[in-house]
Amino acid sequence: MSAALKPLLADIVGADHVRDDAATRALFGADIGAAGSGHVALVVAPGSTVELSRVVAAATAAGFAVAPRGAGMSYTGGYVPAHPRTVAIDTQRMSRVLDIDAKNMTVTVEAGCSWRALLAALAPLGLRTPFWGPMSGIHSTVGAGVSQLTAMLGAGHHGTASESVVAMTVVLADGRVIRTGARGADGQSPFYRHFGPDLAGLFCGDCGALGVKAELTLRLMRLPAHEGGASFVFKSGEAMLEALAEVARSGLATESCGFDPGLTRVRMQREGFARDLKVAAAVVGKQKSLMKGLMDVGRMALAGRDFLGDDDYSLHLNAEGRSEAGVAHDLAEMRRIAAQFGGEEVSNTIAKVIRAQPFPPPNSILGPKGERWLPVHGQVPLGQAVAVFAGLQAVFAGLAKEFEAQGVFTGYLFSSLSTNAIVIEPVLYWPDERAPIHESLIEPPHLAKLPVLPRNEAARALVQRAKAQVIEVFARHGCGHFQIGRTYPYRPSREPASWALLEAFKREVDPQGLMNPGVLGFDAPEAA
Repeated sequence: MSAALKPLLADIVGADHVRDDAATRALFGADIGAAGSGHVALVVAPGSTVELSRVVAAATAAGFAVAPRGAGMSYTGGYVPAHPRTVAIDTQRMSRVLDIDAKNMTVTVEAGCSWRALLAALAPLGLRTPFWGPMSGIHSTVGAGVSQLTAMLGAGHHGTASESVVAMTVVLADGRVIRTGARGADGQSPFYRHFGPDLAGLFCGDCGALGVKAELTLRLMRLPAHEGGASFVFKSGEAMLEALAEVARSGLATESCGFDPGLTRVRMQREGFARDLKVAAAVVGKQKSLMKGLMDVGRMALAGRDFLGDDDYSLHLNAEGRSEAGVAHDLAEMRRIAAQFGGEEVSNTIAKVIRAQPFPPPNSILGPKGERWLPVHGQVPLGQAVAVFAGLQAVFAGLAKEFEAQGVFTGYLFSSLSTNAIVIEPVLYWPDERAPIHESLIEPPHLAKLPVLPRNEAARALVQRAKAQVIEVFARHGCGHFQIGRTYPYRPSREPASWALLEAFKREVDPQGLMNPGVLGFDAPEAA
């Protein structure tokens, strides 16, 4: 059937933008964490909302499922096809910044615009979005960030990507286009999100199950006049989490980033001299004066890479504000809180690097010796962070002998969300073969330095078993999740009335169940 559909789609987007070669289908059929299904029939790259609408309508009319994909950074099966006949939507041709309205403080982008491109367009105007991207923002797209939900840069003050959304233009399964929010007299100038029920909210975190994002309007803010960072080490993860929770309650850090000793060791192994030079140049460029930038780089050089001990948990915090005195006050409060929980201040190198080079190349999706990498995460209530961490540590302790036998090692990343939650993200590394997604995203010179490892079914099975146990710990504590995809137990967490409402909405916008079937726990239809 794809042979009949292909020319129809080529008539819409052009023959060069419909692909069915084996390499492209394999790339779009798997993500970082999920094996390929072999279900991708065609990969189509529309170049506008009109083309996207026509492509989706044609695909579903022919009985094909539709799986939208941004940059491919998912690790939860978020776009991995579950239907035997699937058209993968490549959104990266829809990458334009459509409108910057500095007077009304909004920016409208196409869904395939990367966070880095958005920041680059706004920064010369002294503007940015409140949430301004994940650390994968060199490739990760705004549309995927809202579909999957994401956090990091700006999240300590402003929450997740969805909390900066003003309005959306969404294509439904039959090609209909809906537009949300208060949109001005012409209906095309979105300026405020809340006008009646929050329709935009239904499409935030939907993993593409309810529609394909075409255009998104986000809030703007002026770039902070001042910023600063501080870093601390703690002798235990529990102490670090207590400090991070109190910093979050106080609303001090615009972003926070914590590492356990395991992840710190991985980071220090990975970074090379050339990368250090790029970071140093970026730090100089961030400062208002050349002398201040050079002084910062000098302090970083003196600190070297030995400012974190082998057994330390580190916490890196950034503050921003309208005045130097305000930033200094927030940093002083951070220092007071850290000391309260036994933290010792160290060089703020990592905090500065996060701001100077917020979107590093995604070379870390393979380990320092070519190992596969798989993160798992949970959004944890502030008061439950220590208990959740203890449960996760118990899982890894119980698997320690098997990990050692199979060459599996672990680490943790920690961050905060506004004044509400901590993200705890265990990561697992294991020796295994790389996948097409790794070769598509990692810088070629870096990839060339990494060993090519053989397929390792035993280690892979062990990691999947560990992942299931980690997710069970999060579920036991009632945690939430980003990019739910086909990995996290969303449906079982909903009471019957809530799930019935979601199912009713799904039937209305996608009556055949062909929009990214299987994500969020929605049933995938059988192929005719």
